Amino acid sequence: MNKQVRNEILACLEQTYGDTKTALNYTTAFELLIAVILSAQCTDVRVNMITSRMFPRLNSAEKMLELGQTGLEQEIRDCGLFHSKAKNILATCQILCQKYHGEVPESFEKLLTLPGVGRKTANVMLSVAFGQPALAVDTHVFRVANRLKLATGDTPLAIEEGLKKIIPREKWGQAHHWLIWHGRKICKARKPLCTECPVSSLCPSSTVL
Repeated sequence: MNKQVRNEILACLEQTYGDTKTALNYTTAFELLIAVILSAQCTDVRVNMITSRMFPRLNSAEKMLELGQTGLEQEIRDCGLFHSKAKNILATCQILCQKYHGEVPESFEKLLTLPGVGRKTANVMLSVAFGQPALAVDTHVFRVANRLKLATGDTPLAIEEGLKKIIPREKWGQAHHWLIWHGRKICKARKPLCTECPVSSLCPSSTVL
């Protein structure tokens, strides 16, 4: 794809989705971290239902640890993979209390040492919670980037690196949300709504004749 077409696609996505934010509800970096861990293979709507029950009472690493494995599992039982998520959350809370005074570290490398935190979650934290230039690649970003040929690859890391090369550093965090919302609303996994897509005329994967 040539640079002109690529830039037109990005400009259109920016115009369409503007300053959209994460759909997860949170008020602190700790709450966002827990919400993102819970969001693996779970919808944001479901996560928000769970956290709306939890966060008024359990809004710190210390309080979360007091629950223990069984208690936390009961809190998040209606979330997929609740057993492993509870285990990771408690292990993460333990590290936060022991090493960071209960606060979430603002370093990519330190975030990656937390159980349940991978590259995507670390980038979300840097971008959304701390305002640092970072570009997280979830399933939506991976799919949309490949279909639009903005970046191509078989792994999230390849897509992340490709997108960072073509998107200005100061817009990495915003672009993450453009691609997510486009994937959720239009460029869906099974049945993309190409006839409703604002970039269908520029998309190499469009089904519109």
